[in-house]
Amino acid sequence: MSHAPFSSSDEVFAYVMNYVNVEKGQKTEFKLDRMRWLAETLGNPQLGRLTIHVAGSKGKGSVATMCACILKAKGYKTGLYTSPHILRWKERIALADEEIPESTLIEAAEEVIALVDGKKAQDFPGDELPTYFELTTLIGFCAFRLAGCTAQVIEVGMGGRLDSTNIVVPDMAVITPIELEHTQYLGDTIAKIAGEKAGIIKNGKPVCISPQKPEALEVFVNTAAAKESPLFYSPTIIDIRECKVSPSGTDCLLVPKDNCPMEIENLITAQGLRVHSPMPGKVQCQNMALAALACALTCAVVYRSKIPNRSEVDDTQAQSEFSWEQMREALTAGLSAASLPARFEPVKKEPLVIVDGAHTPNSVSSTLETFLSLVAGQRTLLFGCAIDKKYQELVKILAPHFASVIVTKPGNFKESDPEVVYEAFKGLGAPVELVPDTREAIAKAIARASQLGAGLLVTGSFYLCAEVKSCLGY
Repeated sequence: MSHAPFSSSDEVFAYVMNYVNVEKGQKTEFKLDRMRWLAETLGNPQLGRLTIHVAGSKGKGSVATMCACILKAKGYKTGLYTSPHILRWKERIALADEEIPESTLIEAAEEVIALVDGKKAQDFPGDELPTYFELTTLIGFCAFRLAGCTAQVIEVGMGGRLDSTNIVVPDMAVITPIELEHTQYLGDTIAKIAGEKAGIIKNGKPVCISPQKPEALEVFVNTAAAKESPLFYSPTIIDIRECKVSPSGTDCLLVPKDNCPMEIENLITAQGLRVHSPMPGKVQCQNMALAALACALTCAVVYRSKIPNRSEVDDTQAQSEFSWEQMREALTAGLSAASLPARFEPVKKEPLVIVDGAHTPNSVSSTLETFLSLVAGQRTLLFGCAIDKKYQELVKILAPHFASVIVTKPGNFKESDPEVVYEAFKGLGAPVELVPDTREAIAKAIARASQLGAGLLVTGSFYLCAEVKSCLGY
């Protein structure tokens, strides 16, 4: 395939969509040799800046965004790479809490596409063409280089060990909670999936970890020990108190626990540090604690590494010279600025419509808990999920709580089977209707919520959330 010069990021997206896309259910073998070869040919654009690498089953997009906004507030020009996108492909490649210039994205795309345009599979290592995600990731790295970024926060696409992003050399690895997900690719147990996520832990580089199931934590502890990587487990370091969730976001108090690292004791002090996220949900308290931990440790380590004759300066002196007041200000400002689309996002007031891309049992439970706490009256649900999700578990969680349920396809991007989801709701006695056409289902769900004076929750898929936002003119 060949192309005329790109005139917009939408044209870049249309071009890279011609390559194998696992997000659409297309098959490929996961490996990094082709990605490393392409990156080396491009001059390793993933290197040369402070890097935080974020993996996990849920919450990794929120944590990555929080970290990027904190680093921006600390004075770094920060690139942020996340997935999936909700409305536009360029959402994946951003500058912390703002868009990257179109011209920068297009220039980066031209750099990358010049390597693949018109080439055949045998021109690449492994005799396979690059994938959509590999090309998108490379464009992101090149865009951050062109933009002059001094830091980057990179969210893993899937897994970790063989994910295309795992060519970075991180100053900090971050791992959010692990659930059974993508089992056809990552393994059918929590331990196996944790093993894939643990692949982002690098020799001698620290890793920060959020609350985990015991079998996942064991994998991370063992991996970190084998790689001589300092491991910081958030629940043993930071106590979360006074969590309050409202339609305007989430507030809590972060308090250091006994024997926590000096960096955290200096950062949040014995009195604690009050923080706010514009994203509603108790889980955001955990996410804020993890992002605060990761960024404080990263910035302190980077500071120490820049001290001349470092070997003659002990850590206590370095810590006292580091401006913890500035770090606190950056942390609170960054967290207050960090938001992501389709993470318990209100998209309409009358009737109230909340979209949330939750698609695993734990994340759907968390979303439902927040929705129930904020919507006291009648509640309606619009639900759709991809065929590879644990729909029976999701249905059991959701079914008892809604006066009306509409099941639909989560758009056309991923394969789905709304009929079996409908039957699962029906089997539990839920007041459910099947409307396969996504746009018709959206219109009907909003009309029904308005008729009942009810709040509407849209969940099960980021792609369904994208369809709703598109219908509402976002």
